[in-house]
Amino acid sequence: MVDACRQPSPASTGRRVLADSRYVSAGYFDTMRIPVLAGEGCRQASTTSDVVVNRSFANLYMGGAAAIGHKLEQAAYNDFSTAGIVRGIAGDAREEGLNALPTPTIYSCFSAPDPFPNYLVRTRGEPMQMAEEVRRRIHELEPGRSVYAIVPLQQHLRDSFSDDRLRTMLLSMFALTAMSLACIGLYGTLSYLARLRQREVGVRLALGALRSQIVGRFLLQGMRSAAVGCAAGLALAAGLSHFLAAMLYGVSEVDPATYSSVVLLILLVAAIASLVPAVRAACVEPVKVLREE
Repeated sequence: MVDACRQPSPASTGRRVLADSRYVSAGYFDTMRIPVLAGEGCRQASTTSDVVVNRSFANLYMGGAAAIGHKLEQAAYNDFSTAGIVRGIAGDAREEGLNALPTPTIYSCFSAPDPFPNYLVRTRGEPMQMAEEVRRRIHELEPGRSVYAIVPLQQHLRDSFSDDRLRTMLLSMFALTAMSLACIGLYGTLSYLARLRQREVGVRLALGALRSQIVGRFLLQGMRSAAVGCAAGLALAAGLSHFLAAMLYGVSEVDPATYSSVVLLILLVAAIASLVPAVRAACVEPVKVLREE
């Protein structure tokens, strides 16, 4: 982010504006499929005095007024040339990465800035099949220009998320391990409690209790324990979810659908884990249990 410019409008004269600054050439918005909401994008005949701002910039600093025709003045201590007249308003784009929200951005219309311009080429079919043709064409236009690091944009985005993807895989493995241990622990605890209460179960059956009531009692006990654990887990997740915000895209760290799915899965696993020892406890023979006790 750079302290880019000041807009000399009557409502906010001298107001400092913080915005991202980028140099783009004609065709950038069409290539990147960024819609031009008002005015026009960079043209072949555009000069460095023409700028395009994104919707976030117009909404934040123009106060909802028409931004077309406003003049942006470069701050005295700013090394980036962002002065110019607003010729268009473009849609918001995640220029800093898919996991970063769009920020106010000024696009200065300028073709192939020195010394290291980045070229974006939209192709049909397999992109890498056009790599040599693109390299040859650039050398025809500028023989001294080195062309390197040609890579499809989709692969570039995948590579930029490789660290997050690795962390996500590790967290998923840890979560699966934790869930497995929880299920095993729940099953073992309920089985142990069922064995300790065999005499009670035998007495209840001898007094006329139905086996379905015994199953329901054990099942309710297991579900109650799982519900308490889910409530504690939700409280901890809500408090610690902001640590995962940087690794999420398209999903909020407090996404209700995700939380609901996890809770339902835990309760389902708890029900299955509770049902087996419950049925085993209900199938005991009262006479045999009382005789052994």
